[in-house]
Amino acid sequence: MSEYVFKLPDIGEGVVEGEVVQWHVALGDTVSEDDPIVDVMTDKATVTIPSPVNGVVSLLSGDIGDMVAVGSMLVEFESDGPATNADKPEKVAEEASASEPVPAPDPEPEPVPEQSPPSPPAETSAPAPQTTSPAGKVLASPAIRRRAREARVDLAQVRGSGPAGRIRHADLDAFIAAGGTVSGAAPAAYSTKRTEVTEVKVVGLRRKISEQMTLSKRKIPHFSYFEEVDVTELESLRQVLNLSRDETQPKLTYLPFIMLALSRIMPDHPECNANFDDESGVVNRFAGIHLGIATQTDRGLYVPVVKHVEAMDVWKAATEMQRVAGAAREGTASVDDLTGSTFTITSLGREGGLGATPIINHPEVAILGIHKAREMPVVRDGKVVIRRIMNLSSAFDHRVVDGADGASLIQHLRRMLEHPALIFM
Repeated sequence: MSEYVFKLPDIGEGVVEGEVVQWHVALGDTVSEDDPIVDVMTDKATVTIPSPVNGVVSLLSGDIGDMVAVGSMLVEFESDGPATNADKPEKVAEEASASEPVPAPDPEPEPVPEQSPPSPPAETSAPAPQTTSPAGKVLASPAIRRRAREARVDLAQVRGSGPAGRIRHADLDAFIAAGGTVSGAAPAAYSTKRTEVTEVKVVGLRRKISEQMTLSKRKIPHFSYFEEVDVTELESLRQVLNLSRDETQPKLTYLPFIMLALSRIMPDHPECNANFDDESGVVNRFAGIHLGIATQTDRGLYVPVVKHVEAMDVWKAATEMQRVAGAAREGTASVDDLTGSTFTITSLGREGGLGATPIINHPEVAILGIHKAREMPVVRDGKVVIRRIMNLSSAFDHRVVDGADGASLIQHLRRMLEHPALIFM
């Protein structure tokens, strides 16, 4: 057998290095050509690099979180000979263009519109075991592993539907719904002290989020503003429209109405639909309304962008929001889908709580947080009645947005949502 040294190829125009975010192989593993060997993250994309040869892994270069320069040794194989594509790094570069791009993350890890729970499979038996990495490790995110531990599910028995057999949240939900087996007996309460400490290295997208949040909090002097909104009439309108929609139209949540309301009122509040270039001291106010929608995924927080909301009706806004959010969750969003926002909306949906202090997505100057709507007793015309109330949390860059201007935007939005006919006038 001969030694074959595989170097990190050119995985994108202008890319000079990449961060190792996950190894799919270990020393001594036998791999086949095109088996995934490592995930490398650049400023533009996360790329899964395949093996160029059939062979045995004899050396790995770089731990998780290490930066590896393009052209540096990545993996050494003991091989009978290089495969036909071994010296063709352009193959990896082509695959990189289809890989998941990395957005500038939004501050608050909050999902977008309500998602229907995954349908359980028709069979009642547990799914067959999923594909593992060449190293024999189940492919799943830390969040899924934590859920599996809490539910006492053996991930080795779960079939993954993601790339290379990676387990998604929907796969775990379907396995549990199908009556999948659990691992071990139920733990006895208060029986054992837990003293273990788990070290989790901050790498990949989590590192990008960390850097972005640090930048936002260091550079931007935030001020927060809170308001509650009576969305009783908006809820009635939403239900009527959902009952009358056809099969080509998506089910409406509150978000499309909020998006449209913001697009209608932003011309009166141009200081809030802007980016601040603090290096040059220039505020760029945008005529177009490009709304970033914070979206939680299995791989971390992404902020896909719905562009030119001012030119949309409520159905178009809902359709485009579902498209970009779905693409972010599936890892198919383009760079254009993930860049260019002028204002960000972040929502926790049904888990929205009462309030929060969202962090502005630098270099934007404002962000809106949406909380769950709930029925509450309120006083109207001297009587206590039940109304549907939603809380809004917002934050503004106090360097360029005065307190009165930020409050004015939220009060204007409140009027639109409490009288939803105004949104369509």
